[in-house]
Amino acid sequence: MNIKINTRTEKDLLGFKEIPSNCYYGVQTLRAIENFNLSQSKLSQFPNFIKALAMVKSACAYSNLKLNKIDENKNKAIQYACQQILNNQYHDQFMVDMIQGGAGTSTNMNINEVVANIGLEYLGHSKGEYQYLHPNNDVNMSQSTNDVYPTAIKIGLIAAIEQLNVPFNHLIASFRAKSEEFSDILKMGRTQLQDAVPMTLGQEFGAFAATLQNDLDKLNQIMPDALSVVNLGGTAIGTGINTEVKYREYAIEALSEITGRKISSSPDLIEATSDMGDFVLLSSFLKRTATKLSKVANDLRLLSSGPRAGLSEIYLEPRQPGSSIMPGKVNPVIPEAMNLICFQVIANDLAVTLAAEAGQLQLNAMEPLIAFKLFESIDLLGKGMQMFQLKCIDTIRANAELCQSQVENSIGIITALNPFLGYETTTRIAKQANESGQSVLSLIKAENLISDEVLADILAVKNMVHPKQSV
Repeated sequence: MNIKINTRTEKDLLGFKEIPSNCYYGVQTLRAIENFNLSQSKLSQFPNFIKALAMVKSACAYSNLKLNKIDENKNKAIQYACQQILNNQYHDQFMVDMIQGGAGTSTNMNINEVVANIGLEYLGHSKGEYQYLHPNNDVNMSQSTNDVYPTAIKIGLIAAIEQLNVPFNHLIASFRAKSEEFSDILKMGRTQLQDAVPMTLGQEFGAFAATLQNDLDKLNQIMPDALSVVNLGGTAIGTGINTEVKYREYAIEALSEITGRKISSSPDLIEATSDMGDFVLLSSFLKRTATKLSKVANDLRLLSSGPRAGLSEIYLEPRQPGSSIMPGKVNPVIPEAMNLICFQVIANDLAVTLAAEAGQLQLNAMEPLIAFKLFESIDLLGKGMQMFQLKCIDTIRANAELCQSQVENSIGIITALNPFLGYETTTRIAKQANESGQSVLSLIKAENLISDEVLADILAVKNMVHPKQSV
């Protein structure tokens, strides 16, 4: 059975195309959908980016209105359309692939056409009646993809970073809570996977919190300000062709008001149109965090290894059966998934780096990949942190008895006795313990090298895991 689909006819440089009547996108978006069906990642999956595009279009329309380039009715229609998009409406109309040729032109035309057609209905016209509100002539007035697209990427990334703060802070808080919970549990620290000196399990988890807090602080201190400097008004290559003198100033003012942030114009729009340095910087921050998170996940896998033949210092909550052949086996699947997310973010950083380097002369045509990978990395990290916190860190339990036993039986404890017995004696004791299998403590007691009272004081948790206070 053939189902008839109602369509409207639209025309562009290459000719005519039939557009489904219910669609708010137009002919250029349809060509992009047909040309770039490359991945499962479409613009509709990145709402921060869509909203940022709408903010830019809104700001530009305000500027054009102020300069008497468009009339009040057209401006009202554009503002209405943009507000609808900011209210999470019509996001399903953004169907272009995040991987696309044309330096982002497909994305820019997608927003132009959707805004135009929403605006046309607002004005009482039908979709496609562009003589009343045109995607290029009106919605894209005084603009180029080359200044709209990178500006929108930056605005969208600022919002994405703000959202990333939530799971980031929650994960840090979870590690801090475990640090307090495990503050009195003595265990062996390790260097090069060998017994080193005692520490508390709380100190280990506190270090996880501290390293992530350091990353979050730097991300918030540097990136929002860096991303707030945009090239809007530069149009094609940064010269500002097809704009009036005050256009850039008015557009930036409007964008600041719409976003609620202090947005500023780049001092050199030609440089800003071709340079991807801010995106490389953000990507490096995300890679740094991913590297740290992966190391933490590795540590948790080691600490929970066993349950009988591994370190087994902590217990991870079982999440699923671990084997199709080995009954009772449970794997650390949440830390493993965190590892995989981190590997992808690290790989994305390479993609961003290569794309940024591939720019030529006054434009970088690889911006779509940069946008895609940055938004993807932030999204992956946010979801991964939430998973890590709720399904792993919050439910970790300590094997306190084993931790204590390993400290008492460790050769590494001899380091705490070195200042009292001297290097020669402690070396001898350590060697004897290794060869005989006896504990360091039993050998020291057998030789009456230190009184029980002094030994207890040396081995007190507060003296073993912190510098001594001078008397």
